Amino acid sequence: MGSTEEDYNFVFKVVLIGESGVGKTNLLSRFTRNEFNHDSRTTIGVEFSTRTILVGDAVVKAQIWDTAGLERYRAITSAYYRGAVGALVVFDITKHQTYDVVDRWLKELYDHAEASIVVMLVGNKTDLTQAREVPMEEAKMFADNNGLLFVETSALDSTNVEEAFETILKEIFYKVQKQKQSSSQSNTVSLASENPASTAPVQAERRPCCVAL
Repeated sequence: MGSTEEDYNFVFKVVLIGESGVGKTNLLSRFTRNEFNHDSRTTIGVEFSTRTILVGDAVVKAQIWDTAGLERYRAITSAYYRGAVGALVVFDITKHQTYDVVDRWLKELYDHAEASIVVMLVGNKTDLTQAREVPMEEAKMFADNNGLLFVETSALDSTNVEEAFETILKEIFYKVQKQKQSSSQSNTVSLASENPASTAPVQAERRPCCVAL
């Protein structure tokens, strides 16, 4: 789709977080470009890609941000949580250490993002099931206990990648719709522009974007 205002109704900023090497970049590229790079290098700072999908009768532009998992980039990436309405916390099912630090990533997320942000726990690399170290039931129970959505994926063979992103985007959309229905002043809500670095509001009736939940 093009980039004119009429092409979409909402822009939702979603961040990918988690340890380095869990497959965040390949999840992003699989969803936005249907690509997988076996030799993908560590993300430096922050990258983002977009994809437009249909949710109900609304066209939603997903702006997916890939944040570096390495400690030395932590200070750089923290500012990019601002304005996010969704987050995927990714771990590698074959490396229990990446799951053990999910709590730390959640704390960082909630320290920088709105408390109402929609969060999904993602266990990646199900194509390596023979090397699994994190039982699915354990991760699912953790997600349930913490009010998180949960899915297991494989960026390599595409398993559940579409479902993961579509599920969180639909959840965000329904939350926004509920907010609009409960607000008698929905057309005056201050909304972020398409450019996440900009704080200039846009008219809600023209192009609602990045609604604060």
